[in-house]
Amino acid sequence: MKETIVRNYLEIKSINCLIESVSPQVECSTHIVKPDDFQINKFFYKNVGKKHKWIDRLTWSEKDWIKYSSDPRLDTYILKVKDDLAGYFELIFHSKLQEIEIAYFGLLEEYQNKKLGGYMLTTAIKKSFKKDVKRVWVHTCSLDHKNALDNYLARGMKIYKKETIRI
Repeated sequence: MKETIVRNYLEIKSINCLIESVSPQVECSTHIVKPDDFQINKFFYKNVGKKHKWIDRLTWSEKDWIKYSSDPRLDTYILKVKDDLAGYFELIFHSKLQEIEIAYFGLLEEYQNKKLGGYMLTTAIKKSFKKDVKRVWVHTCSLDHKNALDNYLARGMKIYKKETIRI
């Protein structure tokens, strides 16, 4: 059975366009994963993505995950609520284009709908612009969390491309 998916590509071209979210009502912090730890990327990819049909990396070997997570262009950040892992985002620096792609972004299910997504996206955008880039971009689709697109728009990102695909 084919499914119609709407994919939106969004961008923000200046830190001055960022609309920061309100601070969460829980004790939380964001940390870069150093040294690289492919298990973190794999864990979040599987656990955040299971409800959103993230399937392209499910067949990756340990070697594939290590190669990906150790790419010098990739920074992985985790969100912790107190001492618990709550979410993550991956930033890929495209130096020739002077841009950062938010490659993956998400919260574990038990931390969704608690205003943490806005805080985490604000953090991702701020960290991206510290690299002196011309833009930060992401794509999201109708399979993602129901609030994903609204979160990107609420932070000041603008849709620059939209497509409909059938899978």
